[in-house]
Amino acid sequence: MSHETVYAIASGKGGVGKTTTTVNLGTALAQAGERVAIVDADLGMANLAGFVSLTPDSTTLHDVLSGDASIDDATYRITDNIVAVPSGTSLDEYADTSPEGLREVVADLRERFDYVFLDVGAGVSHETVLPLGLADAVVLVSTPEPAAVHDSKKTLELTERAGGEVSGLVVTRTRPDSDVSYEEIAARLETPLLATIPDDPAARESVYAGTPLVVYEPDGPAAGAYRQFAADLAGIAVADTTVDADAAAESEAAAADSADSSDDPTDEESTEREAAHDDVSSAITEAESDT
Repeated sequence: MSHETVYAIASGKGGVGKTTTTVNLGTALAQAGERVAIVDADLGMANLAGFVSLTPDSTTLHDVLSGDASIDDATYRITDNIVAVPSGTSLDEYADTSPEGLREVVADLRERFDYVFLDVGAGVSHETVLPLGLADAVVLVSTPEPAAVHDSKKTLELTERAGGEVSGLVVTRTRPDSDVSYEEIAARLETPLLATIPDDPAARESVYAGTPLVVYEPDGPAAGAYRQFAADLAGIAVADTTVDADAAAESEAAAADSADSSDDPTDEESTEREAAHDDVSSAITEAESDT
């Protein structure tokens, strides 16, 4: 493959939207037909647990790294074209893992998928630094908060020490009325600004729903930004599900003229969203039965 295949999605501190970025970037590419694997490389915390339904005896990356299972045993389909390799939640299992085994996992997935995203843990430890050197490129994720930006600088330095290369910065929870220059933040870190993701309440809702934001609220501002980021990263056209505002207004006016008093657009939208949730839930259930 000519393009960069393996990306480490990293941040200096937790809670900045790193896992949300990983899942939605991967899902947007999967929607465009790319084959995607997401690996929960944060061995101490099961960040992908909310997107993959696991039972206490489910096979995870911990089992693979301890030599008790194959990578296929720990792979779960999220939806079409995208799979996840989650970490476990047991501290005993974590103690038995060997982070070095991640090299083999990445090498295996690299050969079978168009893109592999490593959701890297925050902080400074061997298991955090290792993925930064294994990836073809590292994507830094930060909010505009000074503390988050400062910690991103540390992650950038860790990447250099690990022999990795930073692709650029994604700034999450941006606001249109803010006087903060996101380009200036990236310039301060001496790295390109890859994307800005608007603050969007639907992002938190999607996490609780266990559904990628680009599926949960595809017309929202953050989902649109993630799709654009995916398109820019891969150099491909990613479907934009947003509707032109003028066309939408005309459509609503026409619908109002022809609709009878029993029509309820809000109920219709709710039904569509529930259907989308059911589709994803069915895919996750099917993945469990397959494994």
